[in-house]
Amino acid sequence: MAISFDSENIDFPDIKKRETSAWIKKTADRYNKKIGDVAYNFCNDEKILEINRKYLDHDFYTDIISFDYSEGDIISGDIFISLDTVRSNSQKYNTDYKEELYRVIIHGVLHLCGLDDKLEEDAIRMREAENSALKQLYSNE
Repeated sequence: MAISFDSENIDFPDIKKRETSAWIKKTADRYNKKIGDVAYNFCNDEKILEINRKYLDHDFYTDIISFDYSEGDIISGDIFISLDTVRSNSQKYNTDYKEELYRVIIHGVLHLCGLDDKLEEDAIRMREAENSALKQLYSNE
């Protein structure tokens, strides 16, 4: 049972694995979930497009794709994050790149915890949960 971080076809992002893992676990705890095996895979736009086409039949770039293998209160999954899209989104929304990266990292865990963002009201709840988690992260720094 662990959180792992890896990168493919792109430089590994400047994150502190131990602190990030502790933050992810605290966030899961807030939803009464325990961490099983959660694998973060940082990649580029071409890799995330390939995954989107192959597994989801979507033909577009995205910042994150989560595959949920959770059972009961134990969350597990593979989370792919395109650092290219995270960077372009940080420019598009005029946010700090690192903040955008941590937002996407926790977004994946929130999906594994059961939050959705397809409907507008769900997207608002997801954004509030992201903001709350980010506040917790930055208060620990």
